[in-house]
Amino acid sequence: MIGSLAIVGVMIGLMIGRLTTPDPSVLQQVDVTDDGLVVWFNNEPKLHGEIIDGTVALLFQAEGRAQKGQLKLNGKDVNWRTRLSDGGLLLTVLAARPLQGEWAGSKVDDRWRLEIHLREQ
Repeated sequence: MIGSLAIVGVMIGLMIGRLTTPDPSVLQQVDVTDDGLVVWFNNEPKLHGEIIDGTVALLFQAEGRAQKGQLKLNGKDVNWRTRLSDGGLLLTVLAARPLQGEWAGSKVDDRWRLEIHLREQ
């Protein structure tokens, strides 16, 4: 009897925990803009960003598939790619010359958008 009550209690606790746990953040798309990128997620992920030796590196606590692409900044090529790492989803943006970047996120409809604006160092 006590064992049955314990099992029912555990099951109810698991169901409540499942309802209150937010959906994992998932990268949905990457758009190229005139001066950078716009990345779209289903909800706001935790984010850590750095500029390391002229490379913009953003680490998201999110899921997503590996992708890569290219954009033009002042007529010069800039490469970007996403890949899964131990810490989450890593987005790197690099070019032949050092880059600086600024990023800002906002909620748009039911999604989260991060705008990344790039400039040469």
